[in-house]
Amino acid sequence: MQNLKIALVQVDLAWEDKEANLTKFERLINQDIPSGIDLIVLPEMFTTAFSMKPEALAESMDGQSVNWLKEQATKKNAVIVGSLIIEENGQYFNRLFWIRPDQTFETYDKRHLFTMAGEHNHYTAGNKKLIVDFKGWKFCPQICFDLRFPAWNRNNEDFDCFLLVANWPEIRIMHWTPLHIARAIENQCYVVAVNRIGDDASGKAHNGMSLAINPMGEMLTSSENKEEVLILDLNYEELRKVREKMPFLQDRDSYKIV
Repeated sequence: MQNLKIALVQVDLAWEDKEANLTKFERLINQDIPSGIDLIVLPEMFTTAFSMKPEALAESMDGQSVNWLKEQATKKNAVIVGSLIIEENGQYFNRLFWIRPDQTFETYDKRHLFTMAGEHNHYTAGNKKLIVDFKGWKFCPQICFDLRFPAWNRNNEDFDCFLLVANWPEIRIMHWTPLHIARAIENQCYVVAVNRIGDDASGKAHNGMSLAINPMGEMLTSSENKEEVLILDLNYEELRKVREKMPFLQDRDSYKIV
């Protein structure tokens, strides 16, 4: 199985300013991401930041930002991942896109809406977990608050990498790294996560801490309080050896989420 090269794009998002954010991401993707990258990961609601105004900001499935993602995936010959505010059939979703270079894609709607910010009053929750096959790897992409719910992100599908896109504030950042380490250890998988930096419209600070963790729970890379593209490798042989030496997943409990 081949190793993968991943780029995590950590930025200060412009509040509810799609054009400014798309311009920034395009510049960083063009300047700071070399050829040969397999997967590019952008934050949650990367065009708007974490806004509760979907009526004003939502796009359709064939809108500008989805088409922009398709163009970037084709241009860089890489999968690109990030979440957007999407309107569909009169409902609003915090929807993650997994877009391939050939512009085919998968989506995941955030299941655990952040009630402390009233997200559940504006968006419709998803009810379907997404597992994506990519170059022999299995990925489980989720969104921000989903991280806190281990039953939902439990590795019942034998995925190899848990991927999270987020707008996680600094005031609760002490939970961020321990939760990701726990997900890596309990699921015997790699974990990669992208968070934003900078203040939102209410002055709430975000300090990033985008990261990658190996299946033993060891930190591979992280970045705090600066705009940066982190480049990292996922090593499949390392994953195989961990699971072979300590085959804990064979003893996992069986259950169904309803």
